[in-house]
Amino acid sequence: MATLGLIGSGHIGSTLARLAVAGGLDVVVSNSRGPETLSDLVAELGPRARAATAAEAAAAGDWVVVTIPLKAYKQVPQEPLIGKTVLDTNNYYPQRDGQIAELDAAKTTSSELLQDHLSQSHVVKVFNNIFFKHLADLSRPKGAADRTALPIAGDDAGAKAKATELLDALGYDAFDAGPLAEGWRYEPGTPAYGKPFASTPGDDFMSQPGGPASAADVSAALAAAQR
Repeated sequence: MATLGLIGSGHIGSTLARLAVAGGLDVVVSNSRGPETLSDLVAELGPRARAATAAEAAAAGDWVVVTIPLKAYKQVPQEPLIGKTVLDTNNYYPQRDGQIAELDAAKTTSSELLQDHLSQSHVVKVFNNIFFKHLADLSRPKGAADRTALPIAGDDAGAKAKATELLDALGYDAFDAGPLAEGWRYEPGTPAYGKPFASTPGDDFMSQPGGPASAADVSAALAAAQR
C-alpha cells in the first residue's frame, strides 16, 4: 500500500491526510510538537494513519508533503528524503517568515529554496494556491466533469509524474506549470492564488464556497500573472 508522509499537519496537511485516507492511501503525519500531539487527528483518520517524527514521516512516504512555515524550511530532514518526490505547499509571507532578500528581489522562489536545501530530492510545488476548505470540498472521482485541476511546477519530469499520481488519488487533475522557477505564477497576489477555486472568484475567495476550476481556468490564471 502506498504511503503519504506529511511534514506539518496544519490546515493543509490535515486536509491532505483526510483526502489520502479517503483515496485508499496510508498516512504518516508529523509536526514540530511531537507525535503525541496528533492523537486526535490520528483517531479521526483511523487505522490507515499513524503519527511519527518528521524524519520518520519522510522515511515512510512514497510521497512526502512539506507543509510548514517557510522560515523553518532548513529544519526539513535531508537524508530520509534522498531520491524522493517532495511536494511543497509553501508560500512566502514576510509578516510570518521575516524578510528574505532573495525572494524580495525575485532572484529565486520559495520552492527553489527548499530544492536547494533538499539537493538530492525532487521538489514539486503544489497545494499552495488553494484554500484548505476548498481543497477538502473540490475532490472528485477520476473522469468527473467538474474535476478541478491544480498547478504543479518542478524540474524533474519523473517527480511531476509521481505528483500527478498522488493528485489523482486525492481527487484532482494536475496542470503542468513548468519548471520550479515558474512557481511564482501561483503564489500570493497572483490571479491563480485562491481565486480560481472559489464559486465567486475575487479577493475574498476564502469567504466563498469552493467552485471547480478546469485546466483551462488554471492555465488562463497562470498566464495572467505578472511580477
